[in-house]
Amino acid sequence: MIGAQFNGSELNQKTIFDHPTGLFVLFFTEMWERFSYYGMRAILVLFLTSSIMNEGWGWEREDALILYGWYTGLVYFTPLIGGILADKFLGYRNATVMGAFIMALGHGSMALEYFADTFFFLGIALLIIGNGLFKPNISSIVGQLYKDDDIRKDGAYTIFYMGINCGAFLGILLCGYLGEKVGWHWGFGLAGIFMFFGMLQFYFAQNIFGSIGLKPEKKVDKENEEKTKTPITSVEWDRILVILVFSAATIFFWWAFEQAGGSMTIFANDYTERNLTGESSFIFKTVNTIITIVPMVVITYVLFRLFQNIFQKYFLSNIFLGTSFAIIWGIVIWMINNEFSQDATEIPASWFSVLNSLFIIIFAPIFSKIWASKYNPSGPVKFSIGLILLGLGFGFLAYGSMSIPFGAQTASVSIFWLVFAYLFHTLGELCVSPVGLSYVSKLAPIRLVGLMFGFWLLSSFFANLIGGFTGSYINVISEQAGLSGFFLIFTFIPIGAGIVMFLLNGFLKKKMHGFN
Repeated sequence: MIGAQFNGSELNQKTIFDHPTGLFVLFFTEMWERFSYYGMRAILVLFLTSSIMNEGWGWEREDALILYGWYTGLVYFTPLIGGILADKFLGYRNATVMGAFIMALGHGSMALEYFADTFFFLGIALLIIGNGLFKPNISSIVGQLYKDDDIRKDGAYTIFYMGINCGAFLGILLCGYLGEKVGWHWGFGLAGIFMFFGMLQFYFAQNIFGSIGLKPEKKVDKENEEKTKTPITSVEWDRILVILVFSAATIFFWWAFEQAGGSMTIFANDYTERNLTGESSFIFKTVNTIITIVPMVVITYVLFRLFQNIFQKYFLSNIFLGTSFAIIWGIVIWMINNEFSQDATEIPASWFSVLNSLFIIIFAPIFSKIWASKYNPSGPVKFSIGLILLGLGFGFLAYGSMSIPFGAQTASVSIFWLVFAYLFHTLGELCVSPVGLSYVSKLAPIRLVGLMFGFWLLSSFFANLIGGFTGSYINVISEQAGLSGFFLIFTFIPIGAGIVMFLLNGFLKKKMHGFN
């Protein structure tokens, strides 16, 4: 389209918060996918380690954390394959739809674990496969909505990242609540329902992207054929090197950060004072209501803005999206009413993971404004800051755990140490994850975008796998050095990696050839 501000269809030129409408179609699609992923992840270790009397499997911590590491690792390995398949055969849009459908089947299978253990492991396998098709390719579409030189691309990925965390927030909150308070299979099943809604919403609105993400043509014209066969230039190789360095840095970041669903969840479940009565119970219920309702109102407003732009054109997509929100509001109101009907409160162990998403929703717009201002630091510096903040977050946990005796299996330390940890982890995440997605999109050769996103996510495979195995030593290390010593490991290593990234700033800026 000649003179168009953005890529995609004519309808995509309409803006919401100065960004193309298509970005918010992707926002809600990713939101429901992350709802399902983080909702399931929040209760996975708790379900595995819960006693058989509590309808869990009664696994040892070590075994549960190893499975957690393999699962969270493999969901980042398969995107490498999914990226290649999309680049060569499927197209980004087909891969996204197929991946979403397979993941919906996976969550549905896990909900049936009540009847047979086989369904649980089948569900895990389907989630790993489906995520491989979904994850790298929806991120690729985001970058292609914008012209190459559009400075709003960093901000777009931050907004997209808000969608991720809105989904994570709701998924952890609701799937965690249903899983711990009602039944594990209810939590697993709810995750599948909204994954299915997300798939339908994307499928019926995908024409807004125009030619972006379509299945590659088998027959190409000579110009495109020559472009495909063109060797990678020295500048492109330099930029690929930067992507690989950033990817290596994220290994250190996610290795520590993903303790959230593993050792930090165990810490929340077994070592914090979660039983509240009297005034403390009322204050928590009130605060929990506020932090639930306010984001819901904000997200609903964004939904309304999207409806204004595309409801008539993409009626079915918006009907499915609207229905999903009606269901969510119903569950939220039921949960709040149920909690206020009780005198005492036991904070679900999964609830603390909500803090990460909540802080993302609060601080992401601020960071988006900073990245678009004159105070915008270079990519390597952002990574450096993110890693150091992450390490400081674990420093709070190390300090808060000092009073716990070596080898203790339970304790009752203040929940505020977890709150501080999640705050600093979130601030660090905003300096790394959305920024990294943006740089992959900008630096990768257009013919290798899907592959580069696959490599980007592959780094998270190693991080999560190693993180799961490291977390499995929580009992061994806490017996010899205490829980404080265990969390100090995750304090010093990310800070060290952050210092290295800062020292590499000048070298990497040269290799980016014009990108900051």
